[in-house]
Amino acid sequence: MNKKIKKILKKKKKSKIICLTSYSKNIAEEADKYADIILVGDSLGSVLYNHDTTKKVTLTNMIDHSKSVRLGVKKSLMVVDMPYQTYNSTKTAFKNAKKIMKETKCDAVKLEGGKKIVNQIKLLIKNKIPVMGHLGLLPQTNKGKFKSKGKTAKEIKQLISDALLLQKNGVFAIVLECIKTPIAKQITKNLSIPTIGIGSSVHCDGQVLVTDDLLGLNQTNIKFVKKFLNVKKYINIGLRKFASQVKSKKFPTKKYSY
Repeated sequence: MNKKIKKILKKKKKSKIICLTSYSKNIAEEADKYADIILVGDSLGSVLYNHDTTKKVTLTNMIDHSKSVRLGVKKSLMVVDMPYQTYNSTKTAFKNAKKIMKETKCDAVKLEGGKKIVNQIKLLIKNKIPVMGHLGLLPQTNKGKFKSKGKTAKEIKQLISDALLLQKNGVFAIVLECIKTPIAKQITKNLSIPTIGIGSSVHCDGQVLVTDDLLGLNQTNIKFVKKFLNVKKYINIGLRKFASQVKSKKFPTKKYSY
């Protein structure tokens, strides 16, 4: 087993796991200082390309961005999302996961879903491709508005069953997205592997947010997003200073000229 994955597993119920998204080397270098896991998420579709759904993200998109991220990641576990329809059969899943691992040099891949994709997960793990699971709100297959999960007895039963099934079949961690607090707490308690929450309460073993969201680079009104910094304010200051000095002929001086 990957040493970094072993380290993540040991954190269960001992210390909170920090997971951050990155889509480029520059952000990855900074995130790597604080993260245990860096996720190249298919959220890059909406964050960078203004797509209205992650379904439009391609395998090429994921691989290209992951290659850049890999250059900035030294200590964190690097996980790459498998995009929509790249794992809809065992054969397809294995082919594409192998391609992602080989071309990006990442440590693991992430797949959305439970029972429906368990055969794909089993095959990948059998072939030594580590897998992170994802339950609750599944952006790749969600229909209509994004709503929290775990409100009905049927949903609760399915979520708990899927979590145990994913664990049984070898995933090393599970992202729990927009799952009601009591259910997220129960799942986390029931599992021996870590849960990574996003909109699923403080009771998960770790938390993930889109880095661009928490820094205020991306404008979003999603309930679970807290803006920890308005980085656009500082970008604005730097760009304004540059424009001003160019117009006033204060830049470039001899120091910055050949």
